[in-house]
Amino acid sequence: MYSFYLKLEKEEIQLPVPPTDFTLKVNNKNKIIELLNLGDINILKDPGLTDISFKILLPGQKYPFAEYPDGFKMPRYYLERFEKYKVDRKPIRLIVSREAPWKEPLFDTNMAVSLESYTIEEKAGEEGDIYVSLELKQYKDYKTKVVTIQEVKDGKTTATVKEKRPAKTPEKTYKVKKGDTLWNIAKKELNDDNKYMEIAKLNNISNPNKIKIGQVLKLP
Repeated sequence: MYSFYLKLEKEEIQLPVPPTDFTLKVNNKNKIIELLNLGDINILKDPGLTDISFKILLPGQKYPFAEYPDGFKMPRYYLERFEKYKVDRKPIRLIVSREAPWKEPLFDTNMAVSLESYTIEEKAGEEGDIYVSLELKQYKDYKTKVVTIQEVKDGKTTATVKEKRPAKTPEKTYKVKKGDTLWNIAKKELNDDNKYMEIAKLNNISNPNKIKIGQVLKLP
């Protein structure tokens, strides 16, 4: 069983019908150069940004196979959100929760992404239903740094580099509030949203998408 979520700040939406195909393309920035008497060699570099693509169905009526945790919503509700993601020019969070038929949690995908493009398609005989193909790209947060250059004797200079956004010292526990998810708790309290699985493991949470308001979590 798959569940797909898109989240911008405190608003989280669950896509009613999981896509039949889900593609993650992990890119690289390796460089091939030619050396004399040796030929081509491959210089390995850090991986590039991941590309994500999938196609979803937005039903125009309530089907038994669709999921609506907060009640049935017409396709325009989701299309308005997609437009907002483009207009706001902010990264969104893609969360894919996987569960085996015997209810055992499988691996999750939890990644900050940008909505690069989406295509809307309608089919004859399926009035009201909308198909949307989405193209996403991994987003990596970055911090600006302030460089202070000072002149000293003998014409020498020194440079001091400071990050504009200092790291926050995490608390030992956190009480879950309305709208919280493990990833935004990890980002807010630990300055690293990728540590959400550490919080889940520390608190024996089998499904990272299921936490309760008022629940007290231990933080690593």
